Amino acid sequence: MAVSLEFEKPITELEEKIAQLEQFSKTHDVDVTHGVDILRQRIEETRQRVFANLTPWQRVLMARHPDRPFPRDYINRLFTDFLDLHGDRRYADDEAILGGFAKFGGRNVMVIGTQKGRELKEKVRYNFGSAHPEGYRKALRMMQIADKARVPILLLIDTPGAYPGIGAEERHIGEAIAVNLREMFNLHVPVVAAVVGEGGSGGALGIGVGNRVLILEYAYYSVITPEGCAAILWHDGARAPEAAEALKLTAGDLERLGIVDEVVPEPMGGAHRDADKAAALLGEALRKHLAEFDGLSSDELRIQRYEKFRSMGVFSEV
Repeated sequence: MAVSLEFEKPITELEEKIAQLEQFSKTHDVDVTHGVDILRQRIEETRQRVFANLTPWQRVLMARHPDRPFPRDYINRLFTDFLDLHGDRRYADDEAILGGFAKFGGRNVMVIGTQKGRELKEKVRYNFGSAHPEGYRKALRMMQIADKARVPILLLIDTPGAYPGIGAEERHIGEAIAVNLREMFNLHVPVVAAVVGEGGSGGALGIGVGNRVLILEYAYYSVITPEGCAAILWHDGARAPEAAEALKLTAGDLERLGIVDEVVPEPMGGAHRDADKAAALLGEALRKHLAEFDGLSSDELRIQRYEKFRSMGVFSEV
């Protein structure tokens, strides 16, 4: 792998030893099968031990892993006949949001996601995955087109949050997200959202109101990033690991709290270890949940979506 997180290093060190042994075998024509088998077994044991005990902060780092598949990667693997749509018809085309018509499991859908980019030029082009107001208006335009065409909407979320810059404020980022929330509750078609990496605050929620909300095993979904939370509460971004623990942002926490409907498993070691398998697991979950809405009327879909979000959280009146 190109990048290893600190807690992944015991695994990558063993993998490097296997590579060295295999190279030695080729160079000197020596059978090292037994040694390689022992190391592979040790890798499996180490991997299970490491990933069974990840802290919330380590899971955040997994969600941000540079080699982790992005929504575009899942679109390329799961969808066919993708027709990329552009622009919000009001200001500009925000490339942090991508989407368009596609075929998924033999049916027509509208798929919408976020983009981050891997190389520096790509990251700048996609604004590091943080959409401007025009991005959310672009997403809403696509959702409304899907609503008119009566095709389901699939949403793939991976964003640290909406862009908080001056230009975004001048063009009313808060309003753009709020309008999306309101209008998504009025859609007449099934909507299934999946957090595949970072699910940051209103930036994620602005394209996250679904009849079903899924999350990948090592993704996170939170009202704020751990760094932002630590900066506000303790004026110290270095306390982000502590904030991650307090925010209850992991997939398991979110499922227990009723925020997400299903945790989609990832390949052992994370989606970045096997993007094809990760896509297959996500595709299976999307197909299953989408099929559950076959035969429901538009009113039933809207009521179910509304009641799902109204049931979140607990409050009391004095």
